[in-house]
Amino acid sequence: MSPVMRFALLLAVALAIAAGVGLLPPAVLFLAKPLATVLIIVHAAQRGHDEPVARRWILAGLVLSLAGDVALLWPKEGFLPGLIAFLLAHLAYIAAFASRARLLSRLAPFLLYGAVAALVLASLWPGVPAGLRVPVALYVVCLAAMAAQAGVVWLALRGTPGAPGAWSGAIGGALFVLSDALLATNRFAEPLPWASLWVLASYWAAQWCIAGSLRERAGPTSP
Repeated sequence: MSPVMRFALLLAVALAIAAGVGLLPPAVLFLAKPLATVLIIVHAAQRGHDEPVARRWILAGLVLSLAGDVALLWPKEGFLPGLIAFLLAHLAYIAAFASRARLLSRLAPFLLYGAVAALVLASLWPGVPAGLRVPVALYVVCLAAMAAQAGVVWLALRGTPGAPGAWSGAIGGALFVLSDALLATNRFAEPLPWASLWVLASYWAAQWCIAGSLRERAGPTSP
């Protein structure tokens, strides 16, 4: 990504967070939030040409995330559509990570994230409305599986040329779990101070890391 695009991304993220915490008019969020994700899609589209399957699924996940971002601009009416869009995005990311290492080929990440998911659900469950309990539970399971499979890829590719990208994907998965845990706590348990700052910053960091798990296109070699 060029320096200009990086600056545009940081500006969009900063504007979205400022609007989210009330420092700017809420209308700013309607432009800045989708723009930040669009710029990450552009970043991902410039990478991963040597692994077309992973690239295709990660781009699909980012586009679905963009749909979720737009839906959640209306926090009440758009929550369920946004949840479904992000659930599908995580399924796309799982497919991307499974193209790099066989699904469930390492159990430790699934046990770890399974425990995290159980703790999150147990702490939030009393505050989740009855009509949302099934979709929320399915989403948490899917999110945990995505992060776990990203961890599987990192374990499988340690010591190989693909290790930096695998590490980036694993960090992205962990940050996504953190972001959604903060969002859910703020929505279903108790309001968090400066919630938009923590949720959005960790969310876009997660998406950046997942996009960055795709390798850069190799430049031309000198004769």
